[in-house]
Amino acid sequence: MVDFAGVLTDPDAGRFYDYLAAARERGVRTALLSNAPGASDEVKNTMSDYFDALVFSGEVGVAKPDPAVYLIAADRLGLPAARCAFVDDSATNIRGAVQAGMVGVQHWSVSETLDELAVLFPAG
Repeated sequence: MVDFAGVLTDPDAGRFYDYLAAARERGVRTALLSNAPGASDEVKNTMSDYFDALVFSGEVGVAKPDPAVYLIAADRLGLPAARCAFVDDSATNIRGAVQAGMVGVQHWSVSETLDELAVLFPAG
């Protein structure tokens, strides 16, 4: 699971989008989890190229860091929270994911985040 602002808006985010597309090809299920009120159909269609589930707090009525929103996202992926990792640049949001039973990945840079995800989700 990935937050949008601060992660997918990183200046080097193109590499992250490439990683997401490749991960999905390998069978890794991906979700966008945003505290935004929602998104246009155009944005949702674009994001569906990279994510199996799109969860917007404004649409589900609960926001990060409440552990319930992470569980909603995991449910939409068809996975238990313990099989999920959440990437965010906010330590508060990471704590919420960990409270929900997920692995938290603090985003500092695309390179560092991709290195950590490579350990959690090795290719091949």
